[in-house]
Amino acid sequence: MLAGPLRFPAWDSELYRDGVLEIEAGYAESGRVVATLIGRAKSMGVNLREGVRFSRLEEDHARIKGIAADNGERIAGDVVVMAVGAWTPYLLPFTKNFFRATGQPVFHLRPSQPELFAHKRFPVFGADITTTGYYGFPINRDGVVKIANHGPGREMSPESPGRVVNSEDERNLRKFLAATFPALADAPIVYTRVCMYCDTHDGHFWIARDPEREGLVVAAGDSGHGFKFAPVLGEIIADAVEGKDNPLLDKFRWRPEVRAGAGTDAARSKPKL
Repeated sequence: MLAGPLRFPAWDSELYRDGVLEIEAGYAESGRVVATLIGRAKSMGVNLREGVRFSRLEEDHARIKGIAADNGERIAGDVVVMAVGAWTPYLLPFTKNFFRATGQPVFHLRPSQPELFAHKRFPVFGADITTTGYYGFPINRDGVVKIANHGPGREMSPESPGRVVNSEDERNLRKFLAATFPALADAPIVYTRVCMYCDTHDGHFWIARDPEREGLVVAAGDSGHGFKFAPVLGEIIADAVEGKDNPLLDKFRWRPEVRAGAGTDAARSKPKL
């Protein structure tokens, strides 16, 4: 990752003029990765119900027997794993005290000098994320640079009509770009979206059996870090389903006693300067 040399006019000091280059860092295109994994799952015989929406859990005397879909289909299972990200507190209302769905602004810009942002000159960067929240990627095959913010975010439902990047988000981005990457400061924005997080109070994953509903495992609480940990999450979730020992399951246990504000991710708790 690259975090310098950067200058921030509003809080310019020697402290912010250093940078760190990690030559082994990189990135993966999440959409292509997910598409590849879906293809592999199908080839291994996994039955995917694409285009079907979850409706409710099928419960019998505090025992989860499966799920019901919005088309009336019922799918039975000895164990149900709910791994639905920011939808968790809405699809499972009994988890609202544990999870908070938040939206973070994402921008796609088209630079007038694309050669400046090729991966050999412009690697994946994190611009002192604990202070600014901003991170980004080199130009993609469509000639677009993606820059997003990892911060406190705005609480919202994944299906909220307000799930859009607003004018304040853009002003903050332009201010950041003018201070760090002037060649992008006036670049047209070709696409924006809101990236949804499923936050826990302490910022740690929540991968655990529900103590009040036998047969239910909840795997959520990415707090903005879900995709990068995807290669190791499957095994941890499988251990929770099968009741196997895994030291991480204690950290990610069912923990209703944790209160808001217990997190240590400075980028999520500090106001941006």
